[in-house]
Amino acid sequence: MPVPFEALIPLGLITAMFTITGSLLNLSRRHSNDGKPPRFSMDKWDKQMMERDKRLTGSPSRQSAEPVAPQGFATSSIYYLTNKTL
Repeated sequence: MPVPFEALIPLGLITAMFTITGSLLNLSRRHSNDGKPPRFSMDKWDKQMMERDKRLTGSPSRQSAEPVAPQGFATSSIYYLTNKTL
């Protein structure tokens, strides 16, 4: 029993919509992460390193290869922002 050609049009539309939606979602996630694939399964160490990278470079997904930290890095600790007793 052959497939009627009328069924191929909705199948093509559904396939195209899933493809376009998935591609746009992947593109938006990469754009928000400076062109790198999105991170998953992050533990506390990864989150701390992302915070450090954000303080060093201004973006949580870029890293710095400079041997000396910038001048403002010494006083830009997240600890001072969260602990009000100091």
